[in-house]
This record gives sequence, structure tokens and C-alpha cells, in this order.
Amino acid sequence: MPSPITAGLHCLFLLVTACCQTSQDSGFDPFMQYVVGSALGEESFEPEMQRQKRNMLVFDIPPLEYTIDIEVSLTDSAFLEPVKEYFKNLNLPVSTNISNVEMTVSRINVTTVCLPSGENSSCCSCESGYAWPSAVCGDLITCPSVGLPCGYVKEMPFYGPYCEPQTEDSCGMGEPIVMKMSVRLDTVFWSDLGDSSSELYKKYKADLEKAFNASYGCLPGFVSATVTGFRPGSVFVDYEVKAEAASFDQITNANKMVPQFLDSLYQLNPATFIAEITDHTNFTVSPVDIFEGDTVRLICEINSTSQNVTWYHFDQIISNSFRYSMKRRVTRTASRSILNIFNITKKDYGPYSCSFTRSNQFHTLIYKATKTISASPLYVTPNLNSIDIICNSPEVQTNSPLLSCCIDRHLPSLTGHWKVNGEINITGVSSFSENCTEYRLKITESLCPPEKSGSVTTYTCELQTGHGARSSQSIRVTYLRTAHVTISSSIKSSVSEGYAFNITCKSDVNNYDAVSWKIQSGSNTKTVNCGTCIKNSKFPATSVLTVRTATLDWSGTYICTFSQKHLESSANLTIEVISLPLKQNILMDPVEACIRCKVQQALECCISANTMEDYTVTFVVQQNEFQVGKKKKGNYFCYMYNYTETECKEEELTAYCRFTNRIGHSVISESIRLFLIPDNKVSCSDSLGIGSEEDILIKPCQVKSNDTEDFTRGNITYRCSNKSWVVSKDNCLFVPVNNLLTSAESLVNSPEAKANLPNYLAELKEVTGKEQNLISHSSANIGAIVTILDMVSSIPADAEEPTIHNFLSTVDLIVADSTAGAWEDLNKEKILKSSLLLYSVENFSLKLQPVNNTIPPVSANTLQLQGIVFTGNNNTVYNKSFHTENLTASVLIDETEIQTLTQNSTIVSVMYSTLGNILPRNEYECVNGLLISTTVSSNRSQKFDINMIFAKRISSLTTPQCVFWNFTLNEHRGGWDTRGCTPTEAEDKVLCSCNHLTSFSILMSPEKSSSQIIIEDYITYVGLAISILSLLVCIIIESLVWKYVTNNTTSYMRHVCIFNIATSLLIADIWFIVTASISDQKQQISRDICFVATFFIHLFYLCVFFWMLSLGLILFYRLVFILHNTSKTAQKAVAFCLGYGCPFVIAVITIAVTLPRNNYTAKDVCWLNWNDSKALLAFVIPALIIVAMNLFITAVVIIKILRPTIGDRSNRQERNSLFQIGKSVAILTPLLGLTWGFGFATIIKDSHRAFHILFALLNALQGLFILVFGTLWDKKIQEALLKRNSMPKWSSQHTKSSSLILVTPMLAMSYPFSRTFNNLCGKTGKYRVSSSEPSTSSSENTSKAYSLLN
Repeated sequence: MPSPITAGLHCLFLLVTACCQTSQDSGFDPFMQYVVGSALGEESFEPEMQRQKRNMLVFDIPPLEYTIDIEVSLTDSAFLEPVKEYFKNLNLPVSTNISNVEMTVSRINVTTVCLPSGENSSCCSCESGYAWPSAVCGDLITCPSVGLPCGYVKEMPFYGPYCEPQTEDSCGMGEPIVMKMSVRLDTVFWSDLGDSSSELYKKYKADLEKAFNASYGCLPGFVSATVTGFRPGSVFVDYEVKAEAASFDQITNANKMVPQFLDSLYQLNPATFIAEITDHTNFTVSPVDIFEGDTVRLICEINSTSQNVTWYHFDQIISNSFRYSMKRRVTRTASRSILNIFNITKKDYGPYSCSFTRSNQFHTLIYKATKTISASPLYVTPNLNSIDIICNSPEVQTNSPLLSCCIDRHLPSLTGHWKVNGEINITGVSSFSENCTEYRLKITESLCPPEKSGSVTTYTCELQTGHGARSSQSIRVTYLRTAHVTISSSIKSSVSEGYAFNITCKSDVNNYDAVSWKIQSGSNTKTVNCGTCIKNSKFPATSVLTVRTATLDWSGTYICTFSQKHLESSANLTIEVISLPLKQNILMDPVEACIRCKVQQALECCISANTMEDYTVTFVVQQNEFQVGKKKKGNYFCYMYNYTETECKEEELTAYCRFTNRIGHSVISESIRLFLIPDNKVSCSDSLGIGSEEDILIKPCQVKSNDTEDFTRGNITYRCSNKSWVVSKDNCLFVPVNNLLTSAESLVNSPEAKANLPNYLAELKEVTGKEQNLISHSSANIGAIVTILDMVSSIPADAEEPTIHNFLSTVDLIVADSTAGAWEDLNKEKILKSSLLLYSVENFSLKLQPVNNTIPPVSANTLQLQGIVFTGNNNTVYNKSFHTENLTASVLIDETEIQTLTQNSTIVSVMYSTLGNILPRNEYECVNGLLISTTVSSNRSQKFDINMIFAKRISSLTTPQCVFWNFTLNEHRGGWDTRGCTPTEAEDKVLCSCNHLTSFSILMSPEKSSSQIIIEDYITYVGLAISILSLLVCIIIESLVWKYVTNNTTSYMRHVCIFNIATSLLIADIWFIVTASISDQKQQISRDICFVATFFIHLFYLCVFFWMLSLGLILFYRLVFILHNTSKTAQKAVAFCLGYGCPFVIAVITIAVTLPRNNYTAKDVCWLNWNDSKALLAFVIPALIIVAMNLFITAVVIIKILRPTIGDRSNRQERNSLFQIGKSVAILTPLLGLTWGFGFATIIKDSHRAFHILFALLNALQGLFILVFGTLWDKKIQEALLKRNSMPKWSSQHTKSSSLILVTPMLAMSYPFSRTFNNLCGKTGKYRVSSSEPSTSSSENTSKAYSLLN
């Protein structure tokens, strides 16, 4: 009878696995029939068996073993256990023979049991010891309970696969994973749920875990389900399920079962299940070794289908861009997402996460995985950074250098290549090995010409990882070539001392680094370091060593070396320097003397005994030569000749001695001047020499040293007074100073001048300080030290503090207050020593060579030095301040100016507190501040702005002038100049803004007294005002009476001249008073306005003079050429050309010549320059000429007035003539510009103040003179004015009282030249008078002369 349970079952089947052994050709059908039949015996049931056969062939050894799956279907579940028990109790193995096939059944096991679960499905489970194969693990869906533990839904008919013996690979046997899950309970969140020790927490936890374990217990490989906590927001339950990786459907099905096992009071929301799986995503990164620049591929893959994939970098979502690209692929059983990161950099480092999301209405499943990405820089290491290769080296050509680049690891995809870039295109052969690329150069001499020696070729190796990263390194190869050097000289092989020569060294390699010169003499080798004596050029490669004054130090073998990198190429030449004394080292005795006729006079010339050369010495007197021998005198060789003058024709004789060495070179000494005097005039006669009273005798300086007499530089001047020689001037140098001067000459001309300079300056300072008490009172010794400083300043010195201090200290010693008297004498000499001293300090600071890019600040009592080096990297201003006990000064150069300098330029400023006092200046001015000189070593533009602030030494002085010492003024003696500098006064300081560099200070003057202001300034302004008003009145009067007083040609031309004189003087005075008033108010005048004002003042003052000349010439013409009658138009044309044309030409030429050189105007006023360009001569010379001509015309007029006529004059006539002379002079003098003569004296330096006052008075009132004597004193004008005022209409008809007829002698008419001369001298001409009224000839003469003047 079937069991009651079968009432609801359609079918039950079980799978029997039978294992048997048989031969390889056996059939299975007989065996299966046999097994089933034997197993069931006589039991009658109708099995509906569907057989599936699975061959399990084992090929290793016979007999073969087969595993056969046999499906047994039962209609009644009551037979399940008996069948299982039956198979269990079989006595195995069982052997049988079926169809002649021997078989052995070894074991029979029930593996799978399925119970009906619906119309088309069953619920299947595995028997103990068996498990579902891993291939179907993800498809197992838990079915509702039908009496089988953890049964899974299988569709019917079920064709397998069936359960298999449990192994490590079976479903549920894998490594469990932890699924982090959460679900929401739609209840209130109580605070106790946050406390794991509370009873509520424990109850919730226990109930939920029970439900979860029941629901998820049938998941493959289930281990546990644990609640980890609760969160608010209703109540979120966080829990972990530990099981083998489950599929989305499996988890969903398990989630559906949770409410069945949980009390409904928990109100679990079945749509809020979320599961996150973090350990079940296959996350791969390629390449394994990541380098910056690579394209990195990230691949995430899960064994589930998911359409939603999101990538994260840190917490930022990644989207497609030029940096990222994403691809996705989804199959039935798997999902894949690929993220490509292009050109990875440091900012791409960090964690990358992929998130697969799949959800439905009951569940959300998230697969998440994270990888941290980092990359390494692709470091390429070359075997060399740089290398020097000598192209024409045999070793290099036989064994070419090898270049290589490597990385620190082996990469299979690594590739590399080389690039060549440079003037010299030498290539090579590349090769590759593991992590290195190599390049062997193929060097040939032809590819490396001499002109390209020193060129750099860059070899760049680039390595690529194959994934996009690449890196390169460059190896600099400098190709050098051994140079071919030639050397030649301007002389053959020998040269004399004092002569100049040069040596030229040439190389076929242009791009050299340095050239050095050495002189080898015996075992001694010295390096030539003489500053500017070496000139180098590169195209072509040439070095010229110029020796301006050869000394014995220059004798030896010259080695010229061209250096390029470490490669040196040399050539040598031997030069022998033959001794020959220098001209300044030949001492003459006497220098100047008197001799008597036919009396012997000893002539002597001496040189230093430090020579081995035997010179041929000849005395030459008046071109007569005399051979002499030598004699040692102390430390000198002296050559003497007793000369006797026999002819005694010349009053002055000259003599000199000539030294000739063995190669025929000669040097001539300074000349000896000899003066012949008769015996009877000899007053002084002793061992020094002879001479008459007040004669001069000049002898060389002699000193006694170690009981021997020696010479020093300089001479002693004697004057014959009261029959004895008296020393009038002693210019002898002290022996220490003389030795210093000789050493300085040797140092300057030495090949090691720069190297020996520090020691010499130390000695110079020591000797000067030791001998200061003697030196300070000797102008000759101070002058010698200035000469020494000037010589050594030409040698570039390293800017080391001891060197600078020694130089400045020497300067300080010779400008001390105790030397003031000596400097007064020195400033009277032709060469201004104070100017030379200032130039020496400037030159020294200019040539300072920075040490470690610095110039140290140095102070030496009254001098201070500061400076900087402009390296090109620092953006700074130049701001240096100097302080003494009571004075300050500062120098400021703007950053914009400094940026114009070349790199490594130096700016050096030197402050002098006392040197400014010894420089010559105007007696009314003084240096009222410190003196500062600033030099810049760079080749700068002509304009260079500099600002200085000077504190006033004496605050009471006024009129500050910013001045600089101009070395070119006063025939290069030097002088203070204000050009390019603008002062700004502020209390006790003065700001000077200048547009050039040199030595600056401020000049100030004592304040003028009120009497001076009244006498000079007021005279000018008041006089010019009167003059301008007078000229306006004159022009008005001339206009009113013009037609009444111009009734003849002479009168017409006279008034034309007066009118233009007044007009020109009026315009000139207006320009003058405007510019003068602006200057006096200390307002800044634009230079352009000043140029214009100066031009017009110059022009119209010249017009005044030339119109005065025109007036004089008309008078001269009418008095002398009395028979000539030129038309009014011609006279007027000549007058206007002379009056305006000539001044315009002179003014234009003046400004055209002087304006480009910026010396057209004076420094402080708008008037022509005198000190620099002598532009004032363009006014002075024409004015002087015109004044002289007018004086001559005045004399002629006077002679004409006073010339004798027929008969003797009475006393009355004589008195009348004298009156006319005085009147003529009084009229002509102001009109013809004689008052301007007083102004010429003001040009003379230090002229008396009376000339200035007199000129200001007369010149300012010249307009008044013209009005009074040129207009108002004219009787015709007076009559015209009276009649114009008294009669409404004034008749133009006049009754002429007389007529004058000039009769000229026949002789004068026949001979024009004689007539002109006679008229000029006033000897032969006569007047014949015809008049209606009787008149004497004398009165007619006087009247005629007066009418011409009026």
C-alpha cells in the first residue's frame, strides 16, 4: 500500500550511481537490465525509468571503470527509504556476465533526491557526502520546504547535472565571503538599540539572527549570519552573511524568506535589502610596472550580470574625458568594465574603485573592489653626462666612445632610439640589451673641422615602456681639436729698452676659452698679467701682446697658449731686450746755465749703474758731435765733455747726449740750454757756474748716500743775486719718493703688473706715511706721488680690502690739511695735479675687479669707497650713503638704469671730504659739501640718470649749484661744470639730479648784500624799463613826423636807421628782461625756451649794431663821396641787408655750430656760452668791429668839421667849431654804440665791479639816449612837432633860405682815387656858397655838417 503522503505527489525519482568495471568494448544495456532486475527481485512494480548514461572512461590502466547515473522514478514517496535501504544493504561487489562481457559492480550510492514541487518543477537535494557541481552553484534556488533540507528548485524534466561526490571544487565548499547587508525595520529607533549591552539590543539581535540564519542557511557554503548594529532612520539593521559567493537570484530568494521567520511586529520592509560584496570582483591592473606617462588599464570583472558600473578615484566619480575612457561588456554569466587612464601623472595616484550595481524591487546587490595605483618616474641614467672628445686624436679614432642609457628594471616592452643635434653631425650605431640602449660613435676627423672645435653635439636617448611612458636624457659631447698655433713678432729677435713691439699669436681654432702668455727666462717662468696689454679676438683666433715700453723683464721666450676645455695648444718665440736708458732716466748737468766765450764748460749726463751694456755715448752741441767716455759716480755712470764755444755767434746754445747700444738703437736726453754772456757781465762765479745778475742756473738734484753722491729726479733752480747763487726753487724728490717713482715706472711696464700691484701699493702707503712730514710741504714730492697714483691706476686691481685701503690711504695722506700750501703751488702748473689725482681715483675704482662678485666697503679717514656688482639676477637699486663727523651724502641709481648694464658690471662710488677743497674754483664760490665720484664699468649709454643728496657744510651759503668736475675744460686742465645737473634745495640739504657720471659736489656762494642788489639788479630793471618806454616813444614820434622830416634821401635814410635801431633794441630788451626776471625768481627755464631766447637776443642786439653801422656808413658816404648820388631804393636795400641779413647769418651759424655739442648757451643764464665754446665771440667780434668802424667814421666827421677854409677863423668861429665838435660827439657816441665798449671789459675774468655797474647803467639807458639824441634833439623833429600841434594843417611847402652848391676841383674830378683821399683827409675840397642871405664859408660848412648829422 502506498503511503498517504503520495496523494499529493506526481512523481519521485532518485539517482543511483553504480560503479562497475568492464572491458573496453562492453555494452551497457544488458548490464542495466540486469542490475535493475536483480536488485528488485520478484517485487512487482512498474518502474518508469528514464536512463541517462554517462561514460566515465579512465584511460590510464585496464580494466576500465565506469560511473553510471541511473535515475529511478517512483510514484510513491513511501518507497524512497526502502529503496535507499535496499541499495545500502547490497552485498557488493557483484560480478556478472552480460552478453559475454565480464562486469563487476563495485558500489551503488544514492546521490540526488527530488520531490515534486509544482507542476513543472521539483525540489532536489543531495545526499550526504554529495554536493552539487560548482557549474550549477549559482543557479540553485531554494525551494519551499517539502520535507527535504535545503532543496533547490529544478525544472522538470530534470536532465542534470546531478549531485556529485563532494570535493573541494563542489558547490558550497569554496572559501566563504562576507556579504555586508542591511535592511530597514519600519519601527521607531529606540536609543537602547545603540547600546549593545541593552536587553532591547540583545532581543533584536537574537530574533533577527535567528531569522537570517534560517533564511540564508541554504545559500551555498553558508556559515553564519550576524547582526553588527542598528542605525536610526526608522531602524536600519546592519548584518553580515558569511557564505560562498551567491548569485543575485539566490540572495533575492533568501531575502524573501526572511519575513517568514521573523515576527511581524518588527515590520521588516522586504524592499530595503542591500548587499555589498567586496571580495568577489576580479580587479586587474596592467601594466604591472607603472611609470609616469603610461596608459594604465584597470579591469573589473564579476560572475554576475550588471548593467550599472561606476568608477571612483578616491570619492570622485570618473567620467569619460581626454584623460579617461571606459568600456563595458555584459554576458549572460559575467560583467566586465575597463577603465583606461591616459598619460598617468602624480595627480592620478591613489585608490580606484569599481562598483557593479544590480537591483530589483526586493534587493540591491553591489559588487565593489578597490586598487591603489601609483607610478614611478621613468628614470633614465646615462653612462655620461658630458664628454670631451678630441677629433684628431688617433686613440679616439681607433676606439670610439660608447654612449648608453639604462633604466633600473627589466621591461619586456622597453624600446629606445637616439637623436643627434649639433653643428658637428657625427652619428653612430645603436643597439639594445635588456634595460639599456647603447650608441657607439663613428668619429672621423673630416667631420670635425677646426673652425667648429668646441662645438657641442647633444645625443639624446629616449626610452619607451610600450605603454606610453617615455623619458629621455641628453649627453653633451664637446668635440675638440688640437689647434695649430703660430707666433710672430713685429721685430726680428731683439729690441731695446724703451722701444715698443708686439707679438701676434694665431690659432686655427676660433672657439677657444682662454689665451695665456708666459715668459720663460732661464729657470724662471712668469705669467704675463699686465691688464690691457693683451688683446684677443676670435674671428680669426688671434692674441696680440703689445709691449709699449720694453724693459729687461720682457726678455725671454714667449709661450702663447690657446686653451679649450682641458686641451692646450702652444707656440713660442724668443725675444731679447737690450739695455737702453729711458729718456726720463738720463740726468743732465747742468740743465740750464750761462757760459763764456772760449771758456770750457763741463757737460755731463748720467745713467744708473745697474746695467751691463756698454753704450756709445755722444754729446751733440749745435749739431756738432763729440765722443765721450764714462766714469762711475756713486750709483751712476756719468759721461762728461768739456765744451768750449769758439765762434760765439749764437746767444743761446743747445746740447744733448745720445746713447747707442750694440744693436744700433739710440735714445736722446733732454736738452741742455746754454746762454753766452760776455766776461764783463759775469757777476756770480763759483763751482756751480757763472752768470750775471738775475740769471737763472738749473742743476740736477744730488744727494749724499753712504759718502757717495747720487742723483734724484727733479732739479734745483738758482738765481744770481748780489754776486752769489741763491736757491729760488727746489723740485728735488726725496730718495724714497724717487725710488717709488722709478719702481712705479717699472711696475707699469712689467709683464706681472697686476700680480705685483698689491705689494707695491702697500709699500707706497708705508713710505708716504713715514715721510709725510717732509712730503706735505714739498709740491714736487706730492706731484710725484700723484703721478705714481695716475700710473698705477691704469692697472686693473682685484677688489681686495688691503689693496683698496692702501690706495685710498695714500690719497688721504697727500690731501691732508698740512698739504694746502703745496697744492696752491701745484695748481699753478700747466698740468693740474689736483685734477689728475681725482682722475686717478676714478680710474682706479673703474678698473676694480670683483672678488667673489663683491666689492668690499673701505674707509681711509677722508675717503670712503662702496660699490656693488650687477650679476643680472638681482633686481635692486643702487643706494649708498656716506658719513663723516658732520656731513652726509648719498647716491641713488634707479633700478631701470641698473637693468641697462651688462652682467657682472660694477658700480663704485668714492667719497672725498677734503679733496674738493684743493680743486680750483671761483673765489666767490666754495665746495659746500662732500665730493662723490661714481663710476660704472659697463659700456653704458651716454645718458645715465643718477641722484645725489648732499648735506650743506655751511648752511648760510646760498645759490646751490650741482657741479661735476669736467676734465676737458680749460684746455684739459679741468674745471667745475653744471651741465646735465639740476639742483633742488631743501633746508640743509641739496638734491642733485644728473644725467651722467663722474665726480659731483655742490658749489655755493655767499649771499649778496643789499647794496649790490640795488646797484646792479635795480639798475638793470629800472634802466631797461626806461629804455623800453623811451624806444616806444621814439617809434611813435618817428611815425608821427615821418613825412615831415624825410623830404630828402639823406634825412630819409637817417630816420630809417633810427627807426630800425629803436625797433631792434626794443625787441632785444623785451627778451632780455623776460629771461632775466625768470632766472632771478629761481624758476626753472626750459632749455628749448632758453635756446630761443638766446637766439633772438643775439640776433636783435646784432641788428642794433649793424643798423648803427648802416647809419655811420650813410654819414660816411654823404661826407666823403659828395658827388655820388645813389637812389633811395638802392640805399635802403643795402641798409636792410646789412641791418638784418648779416645778423641773421651770424646768429644761424652760431647756433648750428654750437647747439649739437650742447654748448650754445651759458650754464646759468640765457646768453651765449663763453667758457666751453666761445660762442660769445659771435657777438663780441662783430660788435668790436662795428664800434671801431664807427669810431673811425666819427674821427672823419670831426676832421671834416674842423678842416680849414679860405681865410683864418676868428675866435668866435673857433668857439663855434668847438661847440659843434662837442655836440657831434655827444650825438654820435650813444647812437653808434660806443657805450657797448664798456661791456667788453666784463668778459675779462675777475674784472673790476665798476665795469659791470657802468655797463649796466649805460647799456640799460641806451633807449633813452636814442630818444633824446637821435630824435628829440633833432631841430627838424622839434619844429615838426611844434607846427603839428599849433597848426591844424601844416603846409608842406617850405621857403628855402639858401642853396648849397658843391664845387669840386678839377684835379679831384680827373682822378677819383685822389679825390676820395683828399675828401677823406679834408685838404683840397672847397665850398662855394650861393645864398639869398650873406653868410660866411665857415658857417656854411658848419651848417652843412650839422644837416648831415640830422
